[in-house]
Amino acid sequence: MPNKTAKPAAKATVSKPVAAKAPAAKPAPKAPVAAAPAKAPVAAKPAAKPAAAPKVEEKKVVTQRQGFKANEFVVYPAHGVGQILAIEEQEIAGAKLELFVINFIKDKMTLRVPTAKVANVGMRKLSEPALVKKALETLKGRARVKRTMWSRRAQEYEAKINSGDIVAIAEVVRDLYRSESQPEQSYSERQLYEAALDRLSREIAVVQHSTETEAVKEIEAQLAKSPRRNAKAEAAEGEADAEGDADDTDGDDTTVADEAA
Repeated sequence: MPNKTAKPAAKATVSKPVAAKAPAAKPAPKAPVAAAPAKAPVAAKPAAKPAAAPKVEEKKVVTQRQGFKANEFVVYPAHGVGQILAIEEQEIAGAKLELFVINFIKDKMTLRVPTAKVANVGMRKLSEPALVKKALETLKGRARVKRTMWSRRAQEYEAKINSGDIVAIAEVVRDLYRSESQPEQSYSERQLYEAALDRLSREIAVVQHSTETEAVKEIEAQLAKSPRRNAKAEAAEGEADAEGDADDTDGDDTTVADEAA
């Protein structure tokens, strides 16, 4: 007989499939932080240029000198052509003063002129060749003699001679020149004529790199080309000279001649 006491078969246990847990995602590794680039060494700043003050000072010196240099020939209105021998400094009343040392060989004289005063005294560079040519052309013109007293004309001639203007000096030479056929010059006329001729010939000689003798010959050659004065003009000049001789008694003409010399 079948065994009724048999235990029922154990219920099969149905196990629910358990979803496998996905492994936790590992955090992405952090990107390595780039190290900050080392700062480039700061270049040392160049020392401040101390040239600012010297430049201003240099500019001031150049301005005062007006472009004149040592060993250069210049024209000083009251004395004519001279040469700058040196530029020196002297201390006067505790202040430094810069001076041009100018030598006038023919006059055997040395003059010291403050560089800051060259414009005031009218010192200038030698005339350009074109201006020298103009002065020589002036000599060929007709003499212009004013009908005034000699003492007044003499003062005008002297002012032109000491102006430093080469063309004005040439006008004096032209107006006072006398050819062999003309009346002889008075003493005061001759003194002024020679002073003007000397100033003119010196500058022409230096500009043209010739001698004074050659310059005088060139001047006289130009004067020879000038038109001769007519008889009326010569007579008028003779009258003016007669008045001038009378004026010599008051000493005015002698003073003019001495200064021109």
